[in-house]
Amino acid sequence: MKILISGYHNPHYLTVTEYIERAVRQLGHEVIVFNDRDHLIPGRLRKRWAPLQSISVAAINVNLIRLAERTRPGMIVVTGGHRITRGGLRTLIRKGFRVVLWTTDLPQAEDLMRTTAFDYHSVFCQGTEYVEIFRELGIPEARWLPMACEPQIHHPVQLTEEEGRRFGSDVVFVGSYYPWRADYLKYLAGLNLAIWGPGWEKLPTDSPLRAFIRGAHTPPETWTKIYSASKIVLSVHIQDPQRQFNVYQSSPRIFEALACGAFVLTDRQPDVLSLFRDGEHLVAFSDAEDLRQKTHYFLSCPEERHRIAEAGRQEVLNKHTYIQRLQTLLSVAGPQLLA
Repeated sequence: MKILISGYHNPHYLTVTEYIERAVRQLGHEVIVFNDRDHLIPGRLRKRWAPLQSISVAAINVNLIRLAERTRPGMIVVTGGHRITRGGLRTLIRKGFRVVLWTTDLPQAEDLMRTTAFDYHSVFCQGTEYVEIFRELGIPEARWLPMACEPQIHHPVQLTEEEGRRFGSDVVFVGSYYPWRADYLKYLAGLNLAIWGPGWEKLPTDSPLRAFIRGAHTPPETWTKIYSASKIVLSVHIQDPQRQFNVYQSSPRIFEALACGAFVLTDRQPDVLSLFRDGEHLVAFSDAEDLRQKTHYFLSCPEERHRIAEAGRQEVLNKHTYIQRLQTLLSVAGPQLLA
């Protein structure tokens, strides 16, 4: 079957969109690629005058409709959904296309999906917070479908001595800067800590965490080396900065780090603890002091750390790959198309 996948592509590194495309191909389907951020008008101009944003989004929808008409896919999978308008979606449906939504981001007040989700044939959500939102809006069939790992990319890496020194640490955090993340990491400032990710230059000039910044933008091939070289991979999940919405979803990095054989120490994110067992597949902390205590404990207990890491790796490979996610999506959204 031909499947058109609309999503975001970054020219510098792989995104979840490419992982989804790879899984669809591995399942034997033909993939038609559409970049939903291929704007007609540059961002600097769209920010200056709001109507230009609407014009550019309208052009994206026209291009998607034209691509669908030209290629005639059996299904269209919209990942994200922020730039597919109700008019564009209804045009696709009117022309006979089966269109499926898979949210991949945090909730936002201006989400188009609050009005468009009603029209999709099926709705899947990266996080259960979106399931709550859609069900409150009157879409009871919205389903939870979290992100996953791609085992051909996310796997333990054999490192050279130089790579071990460059990428290794006792504790590592990979992710963007947010003040609440820094508040947690301050409790680990006395350890062999490494911080990778964008935005950490925003730390106060006197912050002790500045000494632990290793790099900003890191591609997946670097993440796998970092996860493979580090004793503890720390996860502090992103939250809505305006505190308007609950955020329950599991970061894709949970799946990716586990697939790399890492020992993951995570905050008590609801979706994570629904997918993995605390103390068996990973370990969760409740607050900054609990983080500090558990970090010290597991650094001193390598055998227990390795046992949990291996169990986590087996669990994620057995149940949480993108192929498995796409099998679920296709079986729910288009069983008659696969017959």
